[in-house]
Amino acid sequence: MLRIYNTLTRKKEDFITLQPNVVKMYVCGVTVYNDAHVGHAMSALVFDIIRRYLEYRGYKVQHVMNYTDVDDKIINRANQLKVDPFSLAQRYIDDYAQNLKELNVLPATVNPRATQTMDEIQSMVKGLIEKGYAYAASNGDVYFRVTKDKEYGKLSGRKLEEMQAGARIEIGEAKEHPMDFALWKAAKPGEPAWDSPWGKGRPGWHIECSAMNLKELGEQIDIHGGGNDLIFPHHENEIAQSESFTGKPFARYWIHNGMLQLGGEKMSKSLGNIVTIKEFLSKHDADVMRMIVLNGSYRAPLIYTDEVLDAAEKSLDRLKSGLRPAAPSAKGLNADFVSVLDKQSEATQQAFISAMDDDFNTPLAMAALFELVKAINTARDNGATDAQLQRAQATLRELTGVFGLRLAEKKGSSEQEAQITALIAERNEARKQKQWARSDQIRDQLKEMGVTIEDTKDGTSWRWG
Repeated sequence: MLRIYNTLTRKKEDFITLQPNVVKMYVCGVTVYNDAHVGHAMSALVFDIIRRYLEYRGYKVQHVMNYTDVDDKIINRANQLKVDPFSLAQRYIDDYAQNLKELNVLPATVNPRATQTMDEIQSMVKGLIEKGYAYAASNGDVYFRVTKDKEYGKLSGRKLEEMQAGARIEIGEAKEHPMDFALWKAAKPGEPAWDSPWGKGRPGWHIECSAMNLKELGEQIDIHGGGNDLIFPHHENEIAQSESFTGKPFARYWIHNGMLQLGGEKMSKSLGNIVTIKEFLSKHDADVMRMIVLNGSYRAPLIYTDEVLDAAEKSLDRLKSGLRPAAPSAKGLNADFVSVLDKQSEATQQAFISAMDDDFNTPLAMAALFELVKAINTARDNGATDAQLQRAQATLRELTGVFGLRLAEKKGSSEQEAQITALIAERNEARKQKQWARSDQIRDQLKEMGVTIEDTKDGTSWRWG
């Protein structure tokens, strides 16, 4: 039985879906006003891995990831650049979609946008007013009445009285209570605006996701996901307005990933300490970013350092080593040795599922994969043929595929490969002449080129990595 840690109940729970073998999963996407950074990539990869595992276990996943394409940040950035805010949003939507493709993130079932859900947003706001959960203020805004919701604060564990102590009503607001939040904002000069029963304006941030959720997945969903920085106020407010509107429990399981940190600080545009996805992919394989995520618990903070990058690259190379072909001189193993390798394949698959069924424990699942790699490499070193390695390597391919790893071997140009071949020939001649210093110098040169060489009784072979 798959068990998932639920932020709402603060414990692991058996995963039971609303409909048999169907998972309705909504994950908060990005606000598109600038280049996405590796913190966004981390969250996207976490939920891609979760989705892939659910599908591996036989579920049909309806995966919704939204785009917030009208927002204060978008408007402010567009004004700075003197461009149309909708054009700016579209540009970054296209860029982010390309980022996800390059990261091998499966496309969401649907990507709704706030600007395309305006009728549903207004219908929801109207319904909340009619039920007494919201009110139209004198300044043209519409606010959610938090005192009406007796369970407000249940996701974050905050009490309304404590929240009220540190809250205040800003100039221009017309709230009944300091913690009331905007469902609809009155139009300001020069901003995008839509006609509504409360005058021209645009939606508040939180109502967008509730309306998109309701439109695409219905009144109740299985999983709502996002970064743990969204627990309050965004997801807290989503629960309040969604459950007040429908009268039903909203999401059965709330899953939150930890934040990615650079130098001990949360990575964010406001702090200016970001590494964009484009920048990362210009220097590293997409599988490296995925390995960084897989090597840690999805709920824990993820520290982004050169040491973490190096560890991810080494882990990736180790996985790839299990997919190398048999040696040209392989004579084959006896039946007992092959039986041991086959049993390791079965044990790895069981250990992988057991780990992932325990709240998607990817580090433990990776440990199981490395046991299989060790067994494959031992068998190869002892003369296993490609046919004898086939079953174990197929298992390794299948399970790393569940993680979305491509494990593609690096390929160089014909000129690079010709240079490598020439250097290896020169090194072999140096060794023959017992010119050990020159031999070591060439090995180091090849290493700097990203080439690993292996000397065997059959000669010297090489590979990237």
